[in-house]
Amino acid sequence: MMKSDIQNREDLYLIVSDFYKKLLIDKDMKHFFEKFNDESHLEEHLQVLVDFWDNILFYSGTYQKNAMLPHIELNKTKPFKKLHFDIWINHFSQSIDDNFTGENAEITKNRARSIATVMQLKTLKYS
Repeated sequence: MMKSDIQNREDLYLIVSDFYKKLLIDKDMKHFFEKFNDESHLEEHLQVLVDFWDNILFYSGTYQKNAMLPHIELNKTKPFKKLHFDIWINHFSQSIDDNFTGENAEITKNRARSIATVMQLKTLKYS
């Protein structure tokens, strides 16, 4: 089957749900996501992530929160290390590559790498 490019919210949902499946079973990552073991809480969070990426990729205006703040707070109790950012970006990129190809797919992976870099700098600053 030929892969298409990321085109809409449904495509973004496929990416973030696949991404979280990977995170929730990763031995080095799952401890960050314990609160999402509840299906309804996870689904609510996935919708927030879709809003975030919909805004990043399609300028939808669907995300109005501060994405950095929850991560800075989490870092206080569960410190992030470079390894965690490497795994995060690897799983995210893999979730895109497994399902999509094209300009939007590349833009999304590049934005994710930029976000991960900024987040790493900010969380290390506050730890």
